[in-house]
Amino acid sequence: MRRRRGLTEQAAGAAVDQACRRLRLPTIRAVLDEALTAATREQLTYQGFLAELLLAECDDRDRRSTIRRVKAAGFPRQKWLGDFDFDANPNINAATIHTLAAADWIRKGEPLCLIDDSGTGKSHLLIALGTAAAEKGYRVRYTLATKLVNELVEAADEKQLAKTINRYGRVDLLCIDELGYMELDKRGAELLFQVLTECEEKNSVAIASNEAFSGWTKTFTDPRLCAAIVDRLTYGGTIIQTGTDSYRLAHSKTQHAKTRPSQNSSTTTPSLRSPAPSPNTPTNRSKSARKPSSD
Repeated sequence: MRRRRGLTEQAAGAAVDQACRRLRLPTIRAVLDEALTAATREQLTYQGFLAELLLAECDDRDRRSTIRRVKAAGFPRQKWLGDFDFDANPNINAATIHTLAAADWIRKGEPLCLIDDSGTGKSHLLIALGTAAAEKGYRVRYTLATKLVNELVEAADEKQLAKTINRYGRVDLLCIDELGYMELDKRGAELLFQVLTECEEKNSVAIASNEAFSGWTKTFTDPRLCAAIVDRLTYGGTIIQTGTDSYRLAHSKTQHAKTRPSQNSSTTTPSLRSPAPSPNTPTNRSKSARKPSSD
């Protein structure tokens, strides 16, 4: 080990700064002064001081890696499990969701299906579970079913299909949202089947669909292909039925009820300082003619 004797404190600080830049240790470079002060105050050993610096660098590097993985997943918006209102949808078992958040099913390459009507929390859970997986170090990719199929069709036309399928096959978790909203032609369904086959039993696939499996023949018009896709997405996996009561619709009705003026309120008496309404003002007539809105 080469030693440099007689370095002044200023020269030593400059040398550490330069070394951190060359070794790409931005966190150590940023916290060095604070760490020196803390080490002097707490009388840390040389080894203890070095450990604190290296652990700070590792923690910050892990944080930056998590941010990159979540961003690379391509989620359209941020959704967290902590924000999900389990009381609003008793069909969803909170314990089951939190078990899934531990991501053991992803390690095993098992599928996940979130099934039932719109507005019941499927997309929220899909994005939140995908985010939790990315935070645990898994490679995640989110896409809409129609977007994925269109990408595969374009790749096939440009002779890049194998490359595209391999790219989706390299992720640990593929999240496919809005499966079943639109009918897919035979070619699109076959291309999607190829992606699912590439992921089978080695990568996890999580889907959200507003159609029960019995209605998937409207999306995949070939019955044999439909049965094969259902088999790929359900074998050894978890199926969660989120119910039929739309949270969004119920929330909108509640907000509408809060903001709607009372229908039984009487006509307000004019202030003593207000001029009396003219005989031509249709005040009472317009109020009696208004029909109450129906819910």
